[in-house]
Amino acid sequence: MRILVLGAGAVGGYFGGRLVEAGGDVTFLVRARRAAELAADGLVIKSPCGDAALRVQTAQAGDALSGYDVVLLACKAYDLDSAIESIAPAMAAGSAVLPLLNGLSHLDRLDQRFGASRVLGGSCAIAATLGAGGRIEQLSRLHRLVFGERAGRAGERAAALAGLMKRAKFDSALSDDILLEMWEKFVLLATLAGMTCLMRAPVGAIAATSEGRALTNELLAECAAVASAAGHAPRPPFLEQGRALLTERGSRFTASMLRDIERGGPTEGDHILGDLLRRARTFGIATPVLRTAACHLEAYEARRASKPAD
Repeated sequence: MRILVLGAGAVGGYFGGRLVEAGGDVTFLVRARRAAELAADGLVIKSPCGDAALRVQTAQAGDALSGYDVVLLACKAYDLDSAIESIAPAMAAGSAVLPLLNGLSHLDRLDQRFGASRVLGGSCAIAATLGAGGRIEQLSRLHRLVFGERAGRAGERAAALAGLMKRAKFDSALSDDILLEMWEKFVLLATLAGMTCLMRAPVGAIAATSEGRALTNELLAECAAVASAAGHAPRPPFLEQGRALLTERGSRFTASMLRDIERGGPTEGDHILGDLLRRARTFGIATPVLRTAACHLEAYEARRASKPAD
């Protein structure tokens, strides 16, 4: 099985690198600067689960891209259009794309371009960042990737990929209900991002206030109601764990979206909170906390767009 990974950042670089480490035939589609870094220093992973320094194959835009079975897509939602154009030459008749983006709206755009039967469902959970010199730094032991055929039953393609992942140094699962997995992450992330961005504070600081835990639980319930209306009700153990995680006193947990705001960069606010709010309105569900959080992100993006370019 030949795998193409778009980029070699914190997410794609980590999971792609672990697949290389497991003996996978993996190529990273990168820009010239990143290709030079990888040629000079290799793909370097610093992790509590084991460090790695790997020599990897790279390709750049304009190279001949063919013969790939799976294209791993781990970009931000606001880069999706350019990412689709980058991977299009590699998407031959038998190729499939495995997106690891947050939320769900990217599925529609990928389906339109490549066809629904060639778009797998996927979700990952990892705390990682790109450090000095392009080194990938895993910040905790959490590194889980779950994927599957959206129609349910896994075919040979998914089974072969699952076999490779079992040999890799991360937790993986081939799901027969990947859309439920994606919806559960959507619910959790929307709650985390909505609250930490709205309050400009980590979970623990919010939980320490008089109304923080109540508001968090209200937002979690609103998001779960939308998922249920869509036919993917979160499982009770998931909701119980989510409540505990999102209201833990002393926790320094934040959404990466808050870090995007703090550095003045673009966010996935519309892709996560905006999309979930639109779905809520379609179902006629009142979501006052979600509505407020989404408006907050819209206002941030509007203010950012109005600033003169440097």
